[in-house]
Amino acid sequence: MHQKDLIGRAQHVLPAGGFGNFDPGIIIREGKGSRVWDEDGNEYIDLLIGSGPMVLGHGHPEVVEAVGEQLARGMTFFANNARGIELAEAICDAVACAEQVRFVSTGSEADMYAMRLARAATGRDKIMKFEGGYHGMSAEAQMSLAPERLVNFPVAVPDSGGIPDSLRDEMLVAPYNDIEFAHSLIAERADEIAGVIVEPLQRIIPPAPGFLQALRDECTKHGIVLIFDEVVTGFRFAYGGAQELYGITPDVCTLGKVIGGGFPLAAIAGKADVMACFDKEKASENGFMMQIGTLSGNPVAAVAGLKTLEILRRPGQYEKLFATGEAIMASVAKHLDAAGQAHQILGHASMFDFLFMDGPVNNYRDVKRGDATKYAAFNGVLRQQGIFKSPGKTYMSLALDDDDLAQIDAAVAAAAASVPH
Repeated sequence: MHQKDLIGRAQHVLPAGGFGNFDPGIIIREGKGSRVWDEDGNEYIDLLIGSGPMVLGHGHPEVVEAVGEQLARGMTFFANNARGIELAEAICDAVACAEQVRFVSTGSEADMYAMRLARAATGRDKIMKFEGGYHGMSAEAQMSLAPERLVNFPVAVPDSGGIPDSLRDEMLVAPYNDIEFAHSLIAERADEIAGVIVEPLQRIIPPAPGFLQALRDECTKHGIVLIFDEVVTGFRFAYGGAQELYGITPDVCTLGKVIGGGFPLAAIAGKADVMACFDKEKASENGFMMQIGTLSGNPVAAVAGLKTLEILRRPGQYEKLFATGEAIMASVAKHLDAAGQAHQILGHASMFDFLFMDGPVNNYRDVKRGDATKYAAFNGVLRQQGIFKSPGKTYMSLALDDDDLAQIDAAVAAAAASVPH
């Protein structure tokens, strides 16, 4: 069936013709290694990789074999299974803050439960987040995610319909990387704040020197739960995630994407005293937090995650991943410089993107200054040249090889030459 026909069918049965995730004008048929093909047979180098999970590439043979073995034994049980326990052990071995793990199916769930966990552990109600930070689809997370109306901090702006006005008062919003503002807000409202949730690297914006440590110090001082949202950065920035890279240990972190090896799986991981709120026998009467999920700890996802983590532990894997990213970042810089385009490349070698702008980028409002028209034109030509990427991030995978890098470089050259001045 042709892609055009499927797009038409989707418009009848799916709101806006899609799943809500990505451009509904392209329908992917299959993926293998570093490549994907759409329903018309067009081939692309995949720099989206499922929005991050496929760090090994599509259909890695060892992951496929492990999943096939588990499928023969059963798909899900709604009961403990050995593979899920082994994955929890692997996470606790790798991640500094992880003394215990609770599985869920999506990163959105993990972030939602992490914020609720902070409330249960402290008996306080308010959550502090940073403008532009993405923490899933809960009502709390949809506050000041991508506000068009820029208001004074710490007022929250709902970015979605269906969020009650009353919730706005439970969220405090701060500018990312502003140590002074974070310090003053926490000091002023400390007795109300249950948790501070932050992406250690917010979307593509790196933390300023001392910023994460300042959050750690303030949360420790005031008994606030510090939550690192590592759904993206976990097992991607380092085997121990961003907390290993930056040397800052939160009380709780959320994980997703890589730990499921391409299957629906996410987790809340944290210090045992905080995670005790999930345990009815250990939690106080008002502190017990119920969490049930039909597919939580699903054994198929668990074996895919276990095999993915096993492969990532092998010598040279992260070096290869980072070298690939550095090569593509260098290609973008070279060709945009040659085209006379002001630009910034931000992020980490394993996950980054670029903005068409001059000047420093420290927070969401700085990112909004980027030239969206130039950015869209650049990405549009990349797509035409057979490069499949997100309009916001460029994800690396271990499946990318020298031939892919050569094709990407040629595509970047064409895209840079096409951007209007």
